[in-house]
Amino acid sequence: MSHDHTHVQEFFTARAAGWDSKFPDDGPAYAAAVADLGLREGDRVLDAGCGTGRALPALRAAVGPSGVVLGADVTPAMLQAAVRAGRHHAGRLLLADVAALPLRSGCLDAVFAAGLLAHLPEPVDNLRELARGVRRGGLLALFHPIGRAALAARQGRRITPDDLRAKTNLRPLLARSGWRMTSYVDEDARFLALAVRED
Repeated sequence: MSHDHTHVQEFFTARAAGWDSKFPDDGPAYAAAVADLGLREGDRVLDAGCGTGRALPALRAAVGPSGVVLGADVTPAMLQAAVRAGRHHAGRLLLADVAALPLRSGCLDAVFAAGLLAHLPEPVDNLRELARGVRRGGLLALFHPIGRAALAARQGRRITPDDLRAKTNLRPLLARSGWRMTSYVDEDARFLALAVRED
């Protein structure tokens, strides 16, 4: 793997077993975000930083049996939790760094990424790597089941001006990474930014 992910792996390894029980009501928010991504039957989609695979069933339902669903995560314990939850039946799980995907260029129609942005060591390069895996005109969804303000309050912190998920920061970040932002929603109940691959 191309980056040192020790901190991220330690954080999520310690929380993997109880992750789903900590957020038991997120399923509908995931399903709604996947629906907004606009996948079609037969599409090929990656859940980048899939964690326990909560998006995988909705992604499988969206692309149908002829589609391809991949879930990539850098933390083995999270993938093990996905298997225990039976979500490996909805898609193929990969122990992989999203900064160096083991996929050929342009092989995907879309990438879904829940809560990933804050964990990217080099956001421009890492988002560019996601773009590399997606065909021209393909889609990206950056999602979180609660908005920026609600998340900050949950974590006992304030939103800072350098927050990558702020619209004024995210649009140019995506543009430098080969994506054009097409939609942005930041409400208490969810965060969802959609983008299309341009180059």
